[in-house]
Amino acid sequence: MKSSEIRTSFIDYFVERGHIHRESSPLVPHGDATLLFANAGMVQFKDYFVGLETPPAPRAVTVQKCLRVSGKHNDLENVGPSPRHHTFFEMLGNFSFGDYFKAEAIEMAWELVTDVWGLDPAHLQATVFEEDDEAERLWRELSTLPADRIHRCGAKDNFWAMGDTGPCGPCSEIFIDRFPDQPAVDFAVGSENGRYLEIWNLVFMQFERSADGSMTPLPNPSIDTGAGLERVAATLQGVASNYDTDLFQPILAATAEISSIAYEGGDGESDVAMRVIADHLRSVGFLLADGVIPSNEGRGYVLRRILRRALRHGMRLGFEEPFLHRLIPVLGEVMGSAYPELGATERATSQTVQAEEEKFLSTIAAGARQVQIAVEAGRAAQSSQLDGETVFRLYDTFGLPLEVIEEIAEEERMEVDRAGFAEALEEQRQRSRQATGDGQKQLVAVQELLRKAEESPRTEFDEDEDRLTGVRPLRFIRQGAHGPEITDHLAVGDEGIVFFERTVFYAEGGGQVGDVGEISWPGGRAEVIDTQKDGAGNFYHSVRILAGAVNRGTEVELAIDVNRRRDIERNHTATHLLHAALREVLGETVRQAGSLVEADRLRFDFTFSRPLTEEERERVEDRVNHWVRRASPVAIQLQSQEEALARGAMALFGEKYGETVRTVEIPGFSLELCGGCHVGNTGQIGLFALVTERGVASGVRRIEAITGREAAEAWRRQQHREQALVEIAGVPAERLEEEFTGLRQRLRDAEKELAAVRRQLVAGESLQADDGPVDVEGIRLLVREVPPAPAEELRDMADILRQRLESGVVVIGSRGEDKVGLVVAVTQDLVPRVHAGRLVKALASRVGGGGGGRPDFAQAGGRDPEALSAALAAAPEDLRSLL
Repeated sequence: MKSSEIRTSFIDYFVERGHIHRESSPLVPHGDATLLFANAGMVQFKDYFVGLETPPAPRAVTVQKCLRVSGKHNDLENVGPSPRHHTFFEMLGNFSFGDYFKAEAIEMAWELVTDVWGLDPAHLQATVFEEDDEAERLWRELSTLPADRIHRCGAKDNFWAMGDTGPCGPCSEIFIDRFPDQPAVDFAVGSENGRYLEIWNLVFMQFERSADGSMTPLPNPSIDTGAGLERVAATLQGVASNYDTDLFQPILAATAEISSIAYEGGDGESDVAMRVIADHLRSVGFLLADGVIPSNEGRGYVLRRILRRALRHGMRLGFEEPFLHRLIPVLGEVMGSAYPELGATERATSQTVQAEEEKFLSTIAAGARQVQIAVEAGRAAQSSQLDGETVFRLYDTFGLPLEVIEEIAEEERMEVDRAGFAEALEEQRQRSRQATGDGQKQLVAVQELLRKAEESPRTEFDEDEDRLTGVRPLRFIRQGAHGPEITDHLAVGDEGIVFFERTVFYAEGGGQVGDVGEISWPGGRAEVIDTQKDGAGNFYHSVRILAGAVNRGTEVELAIDVNRRRDIERNHTATHLLHAALREVLGETVRQAGSLVEADRLRFDFTFSRPLTEEERERVEDRVNHWVRRASPVAIQLQSQEEALARGAMALFGEKYGETVRTVEIPGFSLELCGGCHVGNTGQIGLFALVTERGVASGVRRIEAITGREAAEAWRRQQHREQALVEIAGVPAERLEEEFTGLRQRLRDAEKELAAVRRQLVAGESLQADDGPVDVEGIRLLVREVPPAPAEELRDMADILRQRLESGVVVIGSRGEDKVGLVVAVTQDLVPRVHAGRLVKALASRVGGGGGGRPDFAQAGGRDPEALSAALAAAPEDLRSLL
């Protein structure tokens, strides 16, 4: 069976048995701060399993995009050498939310693998949790498996838990014998060496684990199953490696073609490299399609790391120019029919990948110079090893792969402290976990409190009102000394979270910030400092009690900050107009890559491979203001997602949408899926002004703009600045540019003349002064402190003095208010004896700085101007020690 047929047969089988088909959720989990990426099929159903959200139907089937590159589910280093490990994979899964349980799950799984997929029952085996008598009995009753092919296993392999606390339960796995013609081996041995391959895992969620480790039965046990498509395809297509399936072969063939190296499916370096490229191409393509942008932190960092690992393996195939972007269309051919987002983003993805490739190649070149400096510094310190901290700095700051650092160090006969590097890397990971862990733990703690509460405070948002009276709080969470805690009231001085059944406060989402405002009641009031929400629709009103006390029986009035909301509405509608204008001016390959809508500005990230020209910026701004002046009505409508997309509504990749969606339309120009707040007509925006446009990542540009009151105020400030310049220059406004251009040129000319005079003066005085060059073991050493000057001038001075010395060493120092500049120049005849980089490093250490450079010319800086005189006086001593 082709992989496409396997997907279809799996979905069709379960749909025929009452399951609703849910499309794969994006790789970026929606509203879940505890996960970087979706790593299992159940991720999009997590709130159903923990009771935070009610499923629309009790049964579901999916083929889920998954990524495992971080945390305990990290397969990155195994990808390539292993025939079955991947970063990106597809998980086939069927789910029951309190409907059927073990018997039906086992029966349907057995029927699918044997009757639909046609696997020989004689080649199958099953495992159950060692204490799960029921599952073992059901396998005997519902399948043809004999007792000796049903194996009891421990909790490590056959007990699943969502976390330290929460839903958990035993699981049962189906294994296939990959070599049935060979003599049977013990299951424990065969499951470890790959003879028996797991193809499906059935999780029976039947317990709730408490913090003390105790487990109580769940009132509605559930089912969560997962079968990796890649493994199933390898099994059904009769091949030994997942990479030999139709999911990978076209990519491997294309890689072989452009590299002119045949793929032989073995363990050689080129075969491993091709498998890494094929796997990582899938991860890169899907991450970019889901809106992740390469960066130096979070998800973007993971994407960049995967992409660069693919490029490093490309170098092993001889690629010295960008190549990975040429494979993006092949990925679309293989998987585009199942995932249309690949085709919709193909051009933007190719541009982003190519830009990242070019950046990485330049990083390698620049980083190699940094390694050289580190090697020279090590030699100066009489060390034969690059220490772990230095190696980690080259890896982390300059983006150099460890193997590249090792290659350069080996050429320079230096060793690399791998153990020290590993230690520094782990310390950085711990810092990263600490930095992100506290906020995640706080969110998880609050959600855990809500899940255990009797009531579910789901919130209805009233978007048409600014004020709501006569409402009572449903629940309070106080921020206590030891974390959040549920309470029945909040009193003056308390900070915490309040939940209501209805609210007028918009919760942050879709790029729009949350509302702020006030909650009041007779004798008291609270400041609402932020509004957030979780995936179940609970609105978190973060409050600070300013007066009085409030409890669950108190009737309160909710009031948003109206002026702030109106500014946000202007900016949000303007964001939609900007998106449409960019696509009109730059082409329809432009897509949104992120946004931020605040009261005083809007920020819009979009895919585009180059900076906008001045003409393009003006055209975009003009198109937005054209629609502002038209005062077109903004139409908001609820409709089915299918209907909205059929009408051409723009959906943001990476966002989670339900069956019913909210559309925001400016008729004739823009139609988007959006849950945010907007003006009634575009004329209420008033004015749109594009402030900046710049790059923020490979293939991604960012526009910041202002509207309404902020735009008017910015125009007024600009007028004031212009009038001030008119008065300073003494010319009319229309001549300001000409006047200041001329003034700037005259200043440059004067600076050049002054610099030339200063250089000649210093050079002449230095050679004629009584304290001219001194002799250090036969070498003429000239040391001078000169007035403050730019680094370029210091270099020129040193070069002039070096030429006049004919043979010798020049040391120049210059001090500013809080810094020191040093330059060392050595004539060519002395380079075998004196290394300028080592001498300047020794001098720099005396002024609280560092530096280095070539054997004949080097410069450094320092932070202690007061120490410069002593450092220059020590130059003969430092030179002598180097000799």
